[in-house]
Amino acid sequence: MKLSHNRAVLLMVMVTLMWSTAGVVTRHLESARSFEITFWRAFFTVASLSLLLPWVSGKAVFRNTLRAGRSFWLSAVCWSIMFTAFLVALTLTTVGNVLVTMSMGPLLTAIIARVFIGQTIPKWTWVAVWVAGAGIVYMYASQLGSVSLAGTLVALCVPLAGATNWTVTQHAHDQGHDVDLMPAVWAGGLISCLATLPLALPLQATGHDVLLLGFLGVFQLAVPCVLSVRCAQILKAPEISLLQLLEVIFGILLAWWGAGEEPGAAVLTGGALVIGALVVNEWIGWRQRT
Repeated sequence: MKLSHNRAVLLMVMVTLMWSTAGVVTRHLESARSFEITFWRAFFTVASLSLLLPWVSGKAVFRNTLRAGRSFWLSAVCWSIMFTAFLVALTLTTVGNVLVTMSMGPLLTAIIARVFIGQTIPKWTWVAVWVAGAGIVYMYASQLGSVSLAGTLVALCVPLAGATNWTVTQHAHDQGHDVDLMPAVWAGGLISCLATLPLALPLQATGHDVLLLGFLGVFQLAVPCVLSVRCAQILKAPEISLLQLLEVIFGILLAWWGAGEEPGAAVLTGGALVIGALVVNEWIGWRQRT
């Protein structure tokens, strides 16, 4: 079925809602902790994508993956870092702190792309970087006694790895070698699964935990990954960036409603600065391009 622009927007909203369930679901785990949470989600992600990929990309997808180049595997490593750091960060600090820190991704992408592949950063983007940075500093400076520094640093690995991933794939595209993102997600999940298994032992997850983590692997990661790639074929990059911000809003609200994790005033104020800077940056960029 052909996907219209309006349907793509609605589908992308649904994707962000699916992504945002990770925080509230992890708050209801009984025994699984830290790297075991990452292992089980990655395991179910790989298992489900192993079934979905041949249907979406053809039967030769895994054979082609084995012959993929350096950019593909660099992308896969970035995905594995994002998968691992995100869930570990959720065990160290609040959902709101993790999601607001992750929302720095588009601005970090602009900086890394400027440094490594020479992409020009418009003046308004530099302003957005400083405003968003001020929001992050305020958010954490106001909570120094209650926010885990380790959790913050681990959460920061997610947008850094995401920005590196985008830069690698963009550079590969400029060289005429496009990275197939869905198989890269599968490979990243496999790397995360194998890397975290030794750290997850001895496995302590109850059947209840495995069921919840299976839900995350399939419906919070694998399925929305496939759907977001489909949306990216219709929507423009600024639209995708803005719609992805809904994950922050949905995630904080779900954790508040479903786990009683009320966001503090500093999180709301700092998060508003970050998201506001991103919205204005994307809006100005959109106006300049059109």
